[in-house]
Amino acid sequence: MRENREIAHTFDTLADLLEIEGANPFRVRAYRNAARVVDSISQNVAMMVREGRDLSQYPGIGKDLAGKIRTVSETGTLPLLEEVEKRVPRALSELTQIEGLGPRRVKALHESLQVNSLEDLEKAVDQGRVRELPGFGARTEELVRNGLKRLRGTQGRTLIADAEETAVHLERFLSGLQGVKQVTVAGSYRRRRETVGDLDVLVTCRPGVPVGKWFTSFESVETILSQGETRSSVRLRSGLQVDLRVVPEISYGAALHYFTGSKAHNIAIRKLGMARGLRINEYGVFSGDQRIAGRTEAEVFAAVDLPFIEPELREDRGEVDAARNGRLPELIRIEDIRGDLHAHTNATDGRSGLESMVDAARERGYEYLAITDHSQAVTVAKGLDVERLRKQLQAIDRLQEQYDDIRILKGSEVDILEDGRLDLPDEILRELDITVCSVHSRFNLPEAQQTERILRAMDNPHFRILGHPSGRLLNKRDPYPMDLERIITGAVERGRFLEVNAQPDRLDLTDTACQLAKEKGAKLAISTDAHSDSGLAGIRFGIGQARRGWLEKQDVINTRPLPELLKLLRNT
Repeated sequence: MRENREIAHTFDTLADLLEIEGANPFRVRAYRNAARVVDSISQNVAMMVREGRDLSQYPGIGKDLAGKIRTVSETGTLPLLEEVEKRVPRALSELTQIEGLGPRRVKALHESLQVNSLEDLEKAVDQGRVRELPGFGARTEELVRNGLKRLRGTQGRTLIADAEETAVHLERFLSGLQGVKQVTVAGSYRRRRETVGDLDVLVTCRPGVPVGKWFTSFESVETILSQGETRSSVRLRSGLQVDLRVVPEISYGAALHYFTGSKAHNIAIRKLGMARGLRINEYGVFSGDQRIAGRTEAEVFAAVDLPFIEPELREDRGEVDAARNGRLPELIRIEDIRGDLHAHTNATDGRSGLESMVDAARERGYEYLAITDHSQAVTVAKGLDVERLRKQLQAIDRLQEQYDDIRILKGSEVDILEDGRLDLPDEILRELDITVCSVHSRFNLPEAQQTERILRAMDNPHFRILGHPSGRLLNKRDPYPMDLERIITGAVERGRFLEVNAQPDRLDLTDTACQLAKEKGAKLAISTDAHSDSGLAGIRFGIGQARRGWLEKQDVINTRPLPELLKLLRNT
C-alpha cells in the first residue's frame, strides 16, 4: 500500500517542476497544497481511497485534485507529472532541496548553464560558473556548495516520521499474519533517532511459518535483496532498506537488545558481561555453553546487575553508569503533556481554523492550547500585524466562551529581528499570555552577533520561549552559528524557556542540547509548531527527542496544570 509521503512527494515534485517551468502560481499552489494535505492526514490515504472515502472534504482539495490523488494512490503514477517531465527534467526538483536554491534559481541554472542534475550542478560550482549568473554571486555559490555536501551526506537517511509510517504499516502487516507472535522494529528507529538509515524488524513465530516469503510480498517492496527462512532484506519504493530477522522466543530479548543498539552501548554491556565471565550476543547471555538469559531485554540487563535501560538512552552517553548508580532518569511520557504551546491557524500559514485547532486539542484531552500565529515580519506566512492580531485575540475571547474544559492561550510566534528587537510592540505583547520568539531570517550572521541577537531579545520582559532554537532543518539546513551554551545560560539567568520543537524536520533542540539544558537547570517546552489540527499528534516526535535528551516531567513546563503554567509564564 502506498504511503502518504510517497503520494505527497509526487505532488511536491509536480509543483516544483511546474514552478521551474514558470506555470501559473495558483496552479503550483494547488499541487503544493495537495502535498501538504496528504502529508498531514493521519490515516493512510491509499486505504481511504480503497474504502471510497471522499477526499474533497479536506480544505483545498476539489474533485479534480481528489481524482489525481486517487490515481497516484492506485497506480503510483500521475499522467500530468509524466507530461511535465518531458519538458522539465525530474532531477531539477531535487535541486530545490539545496539551501539558496528556489525554483527560480533552479530555472536560471537549467536555462543558462544546462544544469539538469546534481552532478551538473557540482561541476558548475567547481568551475566557478554559478557565481557569474545574475542574482547569484560568490556568496550564493558557496551556499550551494555547502548545500550539495549536506545533501550528499544525508542521502540514505530517512526522517523519523517517514520511517514511522513505514514501520507502522510493516508491523500491522506482519502482526496480522497467521502464526506470527511478536513483531518489533528495532535499530535507531526504536531509539527514536531523528533520522534512520534502515529498519531492522524482529519477529517470533510458530515453527514452519514462511515469514520471509510473506515479508518480501509486502506491497511497498521494490527490490528483494535476499530471502531466507530466518533472514530477508528488501528495498522499498521509498529507497528505505528493511531487514527482517526471525528469532526464537528464547533469544528474543537478547536479539532485541542487540539489534536496537547503539553499537557503543552494546559494547559497554558486553564488557560488563565479560567482567563477570559472561558472553552476551544476539542469541542470549551465556555462562560457558549454558544460556542463562535472553528471553527478555530485562533479563539481559539483570545478568550484568543493571535495571532496564530505555531504548532512547542507549547511546553510551553515561546511561550505563547512571543505571549502575541508581541515577537513571524517569523519562517524560506523552501522557505527561497537558497542552501545546506552539500552534498556527489559517490566519497565517496554518491549514486549520481556530475552532478546529481547539477541538483537536480537546480531543487529545489537553487543558490548554496556545495559538501562536506568525508576527508581521514573516510576510511569506501572512504574519499578523497589530491590528490583525488584536482581531484574533477578540476571536479567541469569543470562542473561549463556548468552552469550559480548555484554556485557549493568547500568543504569537514573534520574530526576533536582526538587532534583537521583537517584531511586535510592547503594547500588544503585554496583552498576550505567551510568546514564542524565533529567528526566521539572517541565519548567516557571525556566531557572536547571532548569539547577542538572541540574548538581547531575551532581555525583553515579554519574551517567554525561544522557538526552534538552532533554526536547523534536517537534511536541508544546518543550524545557524551561535553559542548555544551561552544562550542556555542566558535563558536560565533571565527565567526564559527553550523549545523542543516536535516538527519532524526540525526536532530542535537536539538530544544532546536537551541534555545540556537539563544539566544547566533550564526548563523547556515540548511543542508541535502544528500548522493543522492533525499536526498536534506530532507531539510524539518531540517526546522521543526529549527522552533521548534525558528529560523528565519536571524539566518540561507544559506538563504543569494550567494554574502552575500561568504562574510560570507570568513570573518570567
